[in-house]
Amino acid sequence: MKKAYRIGIDVGGTFTKAVLIDNTTLEVVGRYAVPTTHADARGVAKGVVEVFHAVLDRSGVDPKDVVFLAHSTTQATNALLEGDVAPVGVIGTAGGAAVELARAQSRIGEIELAPGHVLKPSHRFIAAESLGDRTARTAIEALREEGARVVVATSAFAVDDNASEETVRAAAVSLGLPVTCGHEMSKLYGLATRTRTAVVNASILPRMIDTVTMTEASVREAGIEAPLMIMRGDGGVMDMREMRRRPAMTMLSGPAASVAGALMHLRVSDGLYFEVGGTSTNVGVIRNGRPTVKYARIGGHETHLSSLDVRVIGVGGGSMIRMKDGELGDIGPRSAHIAGLRYAAFAQADLFADAAISFIRPHSGDPGDYVAVRARDGEVYALTTTCAANVLGYAKPGVHAYGNPGAARAAMVPLAAALGCSVEEAARRILERAGEKAERVVEQLIAEYGLDRDQATLVGEGGGAGALIPFVAERMGLAYVISRDAEVISSIGVALALVREMVERVIADPQPADLKAIRREAFDAVVRMGAAPQSVEVTIEIDPHSQHVRATAVGAVEMDSTSRTVIGEDEARAIASRSLAVPSEATYVAAATDRMRVIQAAIAERHPVRVIDLDGTVRLQRSDARVETSSADQAIDALERLWSGATSPPEVALVAGGHIIDLGGSATLDQARAIARTELEGLAPDTTVVFVVMAGSRR
Repeated sequence: MKKAYRIGIDVGGTFTKAVLIDNTTLEVVGRYAVPTTHADARGVAKGVVEVFHAVLDRSGVDPKDVVFLAHSTTQATNALLEGDVAPVGVIGTAGGAAVELARAQSRIGEIELAPGHVLKPSHRFIAAESLGDRTARTAIEALREEGARVVVATSAFAVDDNASEETVRAAAVSLGLPVTCGHEMSKLYGLATRTRTAVVNASILPRMIDTVTMTEASVREAGIEAPLMIMRGDGGVMDMREMRRRPAMTMLSGPAASVAGALMHLRVSDGLYFEVGGTSTNVGVIRNGRPTVKYARIGGHETHLSSLDVRVIGVGGGSMIRMKDGELGDIGPRSAHIAGLRYAAFAQADLFADAAISFIRPHSGDPGDYVAVRARDGEVYALTTTCAANVLGYAKPGVHAYGNPGAARAAMVPLAAALGCSVEEAARRILERAGEKAERVVEQLIAEYGLDRDQATLVGEGGGAGALIPFVAERMGLAYVISRDAEVISSIGVALALVREMVERVIADPQPADLKAIRREAFDAVVRMGAAPQSVEVTIEIDPHSQHVRATAVGAVEMDSTSRTVIGEDEARAIASRSLAVPSEATYVAAATDRMRVIQAAIAERHPVRVIDLDGTVRLQRSDARVETSSADQAIDALERLWSGATSPPEVALVAGGHIIDLGGSATLDQARAIARTELEGLAPDTTVVFVVMAGSRR
């Protein structure tokens, strides 16, 4: 059988890395990296093209055998941070009584993108009664004279009727200007936020379209006919057509790529992921096999741009040590990478005989209290968190952060002498100071998302994970795992990422027909972008306070599953036992569907649950729950019994076939019933469905 491959490319701040993955086994069969081409006239597109050529050539793979190609991008984020944006002109419209309010709300003030970089849109307003091609063109010409290079069309209630925005779009296109319509960015009410989101998107539209066009042309010239996808900031991928419309959706696509890698490659269901780079660390939460997502804020302003809820810590594997007046100071924020120094942990031990401390300024204007060591060959080496982890044995053989413990120890001797302690104590102080930053964020996320500590596994990704995660996990009494191929996990995540789309509406008292319609809209959107229909899963959430209804659809671009192994009951129990940290014989199958097994155990007074699919992925975990089964035709009655007499809405998950539907966010039985009915529709009456009910959710 002819081989097929997937390529994932992660564009990082320092390197652009590519992996080649077997489409059948999903194993990494090739990898390559090139320096990220920020300074090239073609921008990072040059590095993307260069690295996929290299990984194919080194692996001996024919471009025609590539069935999927995707890359992350830093361009949207960097363009905003650097103020490299196009001037935007906004045309607002509304009719009737909404005119004056819409005139004010469509006039967006200055948006501070970063210190010293401000986006200030121009503005025109046309009453709907006067709007036509002529008036739209006149307004656009006036905006262009004021310097606008791209147009935003925004209209009151365009989520219900976008005709006015489309009129402005047609006029802008006829005049050769790129355009973003407010209804393309969000289907939520709130003209000001929707307009602001469109302005941010429009400001990077020209630059991103140029890059996309260049990259796509190069890929096609290389003979790759597979779909070219771009990583989104919410953990999914989108096609080039969507990229040309909504480039702002790619903000934070780098961290999103690493999360996708954890979800698909490591099969993480719940935990806190750490993407540990050389200089900083991104931290976020995975719950029920999905990353937590929120709306991005830009310049202190709300937008409707969905992105991962990522917290950034100013410490990484290459963070340098600081010392003043004989006392250990901060760790970082500068790293060996910024200082242009090699890590002592990756040198030869004999170089550090009689080594001496050397204080440096990693970057112009930095304080001169960063510690390095001058080796016998005259070269200066950085002392880093990775060096400390090698001294104490936290960086294990096989992880990217593992170097030469003997060299790390020898290089640490002069620092220990200056601090008046042993080498081991100096290394421990370094990791404690660095770890404190991570521990604060972990505690904050555990509290914020209500995570059970026994399920709060720390998932280490990135090249520096082995230097930081084992120590932090030990200090906090938490389990941890370092991703396979952690140093290229972001590239793996890009290669394996799912097509994703989210549709939101404001619906008061949503009925089954409303939920069915929004579910279908999300489903159709990901199929249009290339997802195989049979792979698509749609999750519906209802926020009773804001009356927001959100349908999130994810699906895979076709993968070859002919050679995949389907796990049996014994293996499912073994996976559950490892997750639960109990012997396999202490677990049992509490229930099953045709695609899922619900494994339970008794631990003291608790009955934890793991729901495992046929691929061996833990799809749902609960620290204490009860399990009940029903048939599809009796499921709504069973749900009503679970709800009956409860003092508060019970935490219930419904397992049907290969889908898990979290009903815990439903504020009322009517909402839970409506969501459940959309999922049960079409199932044979005798199909087994399973309810997993959190302890405390009593009748």
